[in-house]
Amino acid sequence: MTLERQVIELETRQAFQDDTLQALNEVVFEQARQIERLQQQMAHLLKRYDDLVGQLGSEGDEAPPPHY
Repeated sequence: MTLERQVIELETRQAFQDDTLQALNEVVFEQARQIERLQQQMAHLLKRYDDLVGQLGSEGDEAPPPHY
């Protein structure tokens, strides 16, 4: 294998790796956005849950009926 052929082979591999890294970076970026969105939704749901528990808190403290 000639030196020129080896250089071409290395350049080809590098170009392929650059494309692969770019694709992986895009996937990681999109997943980070999804995680952030899910964290916001979870925080919203937890706040709603806490609000509902606060509203129903007095009813939940009642003793169960005697037939239980």
